[in-house]
Amino acid sequence: MLAKLWKTAWRCRRAAGASLRRSHTASDDEFRAARTWLAQLTAETIPRSICAVSFSRSSGPGGQNVNKVNSKATIKVPMSALLPLVPKILHPSIRSSRYYAENSQALVIQADDSRKQSQNLNACFDKLTSMIAEAGRAAVPGETSPEQKKKVQKLQKAANEARIRMKKAHSNKKSSRKGRSDE
Repeated sequence: MLAKLWKTAWRCRRAAGASLRRSHTASDDEFRAARTWLAQLTAETIPRSICAVSFSRSSGPGGQNVNKVNSKATIKVPMSALLPLVPKILHPSIRSSRYYAENSQALVIQADDSRKQSQNLNACFDKLTSMIAEAGRAAVPGETSPEQKKKVQKLQKAANEARIRMKKAHSNKKSSRKGRSDE
């Protein structure tokens, strides 16, 4: 029953011009699992041990600090290590991220906002977490409430009845023309 409702809601969205950004048809269980995983997503969800961390000199104004201290943080997260930790529904969105480097098959994230290495490193992991959360918002639609499902069904029924009325009116108009003779 729920799958049928989901299909009708999906058709309504599609007919209205809203596109559901999904690379494949996923089951309700996959969406439910992805929603649960995203709700529990924190900066600590992705282990720091899978990332290659490096520090370098940041750019821009700052004088001696910029010239002598390696405060810019860069993390490189291999996709082979990240994707098993993330629901499959999010994989295409993560691969289309602006942080994705196709040559190295990794996410490369940099931060040089602060003068401190540790703050820049934390900023990199915050960017990673927010990028994954954004991918989740793009790939996983929200749950449809029962009231919304009823409303969609009511609108679909009304649209179908209006379509049938228009077809009957058109048919009556055509049939009334056949009966006339042009003499």
